[in-house]
Amino acid sequence: MNIPQTTSIENALHIYYRHAELGNKEITILFGQRSPNTLSKLKKIAKDEMREREMMSFGSNTVNTVVAFEVWGIDVKDLEHRMKKIKQLKLA
Repeated sequence: MNIPQTTSIENALHIYYRHAELGNKEITILFGQRSPNTLSKLKKIAKDEMREREMMSFGSNTVNTVVAFEVWGIDVKDLEHRMKKIKQLKLA
């Protein structure tokens, strides 16, 4: 599955630091409006990794944020660096 691009660096960081787990609402904010099938596929990728790590989730329809970002290829350190640079250059 091709992972969609995030809607913005700011949204991605906000979601990462504010939510321990992600549901459809947070994933939609992260990637923009997607089909229910796409949301399910994204969560399945994260759930599979969580099972591999023997991790449980708080809800049956949510996934661990750290694991999800890792398996979806979202590099938080890179996003933080980019956000810092945006602010330094006053591009925000």
